[in-house]
Amino acid sequence: MKQKRMRLFLVIIICFMLALPAVSVNAATTITSNQSGTQDGYYYELWKDSGATSMTLDSGGTFSAQWSNIGNALFRKGKKFDETQTHQQIGNITVNYSANYQPNGNSYLCVYGWTVDPLIEYYIVDSWGSWRPPGGTSKGTITVDGGTYDIYETTRVNQPSIKGTATFKQYWSVRTTKRTSGTISVSEHFNAWESRGMSMGKMYETSLTVEGYQSSGTATVTSNTITIGGSGGTNPTPTPNPTSTPNPTSTPNPGTSTKIEAENMTKSGQYTSNLSSPFCGVALYANNDLVKYTQNFTTGTHNFSLRGASNNSNIARVDLKIGGVTKGIFYFGGSSPAVYTLNNVSHGTGNQEIQLVVTADNGTWDAYLDYLEIQ
Repeated sequence: MKQKRMRLFLVIIICFMLALPAVSVNAATTITSNQSGTQDGYYYELWKDSGATSMTLDSGGTFSAQWSNIGNALFRKGKKFDETQTHQQIGNITVNYSANYQPNGNSYLCVYGWTVDPLIEYYIVDSWGSWRPPGGTSKGTITVDGGTYDIYETTRVNQPSIKGTATFKQYWSVRTTKRTSGTISVSEHFNAWESRGMSMGKMYETSLTVEGYQSSGTATVTSNTITIGGSGGTNPTPTPNPTSTPNPTSTPNPGTSTKIEAENMTKSGQYTSNLSSPFCGVALYANNDLVKYTQNFTTGTHNFSLRGASNNSNIARVDLKIGGVTKGIFYFGGSSPAVYTLNNVSHGTGNQEIQLVVTADNGTWDAYLDYLEIQ
């Protein structure tokens, strides 16, 4: 009788264990030599020329790094692109991060990456070790994300690159005061560089990076989220107000905003139609599909924010035309609704026809429009 009870007890225990849900545990991976790959949707790379290095790949964009007696070493996690699109085509790029950064000697905590055609190595430096890079005379400044950055351009001659040994330019934005957490509005720096004649190419990579040069140190990146699409950090973020009644002929006043729902604009084009998901708005399915309305302006410069989405993971683009002239392009980097802003757009005054029009559809995406806000 005792043995039967014991067997029954064991059967109950085994059945209970089989009924429990499986729990999956992802162990962190540590690498010590040159290696790259993908993990949790992020591209990672450890690169060094000499010395002792260790990089632990944690979940998402997080990682930790240790280095000593190195020549040059880079530890990074971010997004790698296919070298076919400019940053405008990809959409706004923003990095939100925090790190425990303990360098001993020359080191940078930065957003780092490359473009091709032209080959450019770029840095947005938020903190550094014993030396503030890169030296030389600033080409101006950009104030963004609660701080000021000096802009520099340098040249590397016959040095290692993503395309082998090459001569290439480096672009720099270096914060005037150090920090180890916050938001880095990457696209705002790209725009500032280009406004100074520093041409960007097609995107290869954007990564949160710890670099060491002839030094030692440790760093633990506790958060690192890269967002592609939507508005940049200094752009206004419209607050939807579903109860408001849009007035397509209203006049934006200084310090205020005017919001116009896409479904209240005039639709034109062969396939333009209303939609109810992911928001109530308008779908532009083909080239020359558009919505339009007339806006009265008393001044000639405004910010334009368009909330929209692509119908899939491809980049959708919508041209902003004012008075028949293209003034900029809104980009949406996926199917999640986002806001893209064009700042300081110059245009005519008085009554102006505004068009939101698709002109570069290639059959791989559709544009969904929610509302336009003018500030």
